Amino acid sequence: MSDHHNQQPKRTIVPFGPQHPVLPEPIHLDLVLEDEKIIEAIPSIGYIHRGLELLAEKIEYPEFVSVAERICGICSFIHGLGYVQAVEDILKLDVPTRAKYLRTMWSEFSRMQSHLLWLGLAADAFGFENLFMASWKVRESILDIFEETTGGRVIFNVCQVGGLRKNVETDTLRRIKKDLDAIEIQIRNVCDIFVNDPSTKHRLVGVGILSKEMAHELGAVGPMLRASGIASDTRMLGYAAYSDVKFDIITETAGDCYARVLVRINEIYQSLSIIRQLIDKIPEEQVVYNKPKANPVGESFMRLEQPRGEVVYYAKGNGSKNLERFRARTPTFANIAPMLHVLKGQELADVPNIVLTIDPCISCTER
Repeated sequence: MSDHHNQQPKRTIVPFGPQHPVLPEPIHLDLVLEDEKIIEAIPSIGYIHRGLELLAEKIEYPEFVSVAERICGICSFIHGLGYVQAVEDILKLDVPTRAKYLRTMWSEFSRMQSHLLWLGLAADAFGFENLFMASWKVRESILDIFEETTGGRVIFNVCQVGGLRKNVETDTLRRIKKDLDAIEIQIRNVCDIFVNDPSTKHRLVGVGILSKEMAHELGAVGPMLRASGIASDTRMLGYAAYSDVKFDIITETAGDCYARVLVRINEIYQSLSIIRQLIDKIPEEQVVYNKPKANPVGESFMRLEQPRGEVVYYAKGNGSKNLERFRARTPTFANIAPMLHVLKGQELADVPNIVLTIDPCISCTER
């Protein structure tokens, strides 16, 4: 028998990222390959460390909301919401019901635009450019609603400790509810392609499987966790106005890239349902702000559901106008370990799809 039949597969290390044509995020992985198969993936985190958490000591706590929102431009609204809820918890401050409803509505719009953005990026990763553009076109309609109701498209600055900076008139809300019917048709047209098109299934079904046991053991969160069959969603804690609306936790059992697409698509439809319920039930009373009477003393943990999964905020006040400590543990940080586990044994060509299925947000990870 000739020698080359006995040769070991060749091992190479391929640096992947931080600026890679298929990745919208500056994530860096060293991929250890045998031929085209991945044996190990080693991450390097810290390219864009920005020190936002330290600013809590220098900026007065009512103003810090705008810094918290800048942790990430895509999930900015819920970062601001998590921060104000943590401070309100320390202050034992009551927030007007109307403000809670509007906060919840914006949280769900935030989830929709984030998932639509992600669907576009997923389509781009496997080379479906038309689908990428169609997803982002629909997302613009959601951003238009954000712009009309908050004044911003990326950073909103509408939450403040004690409530909201601005109200949204009930007539406007009713009109938005009508507009959602047309937007839903557009969303369904785009999402049907993801669900049914053979070319998307070919690239996603059976790729990057995360078992239920490993999802639990490695601490996956959000769609990554729910696509592996675990029903965990921190919205069920009932923060803001979530206790006043009806919704189910969306799960899939296959645990592959396709299951994660299905979870996110069904969450978009669920968000539409939650927003409609909120607009129907919103109290007529127009008060949206209760002023804090003191500076925060004490500490609080706050858990919320970002589009990408569970996010944890910690705030500590010492009675001065500046917080002593602020920490955010973001969902991408939690999902990096499961993603590295899933990459092992996969083909090099599938790396972009697998990395994108956690919906990575490196600016969130590197606060």
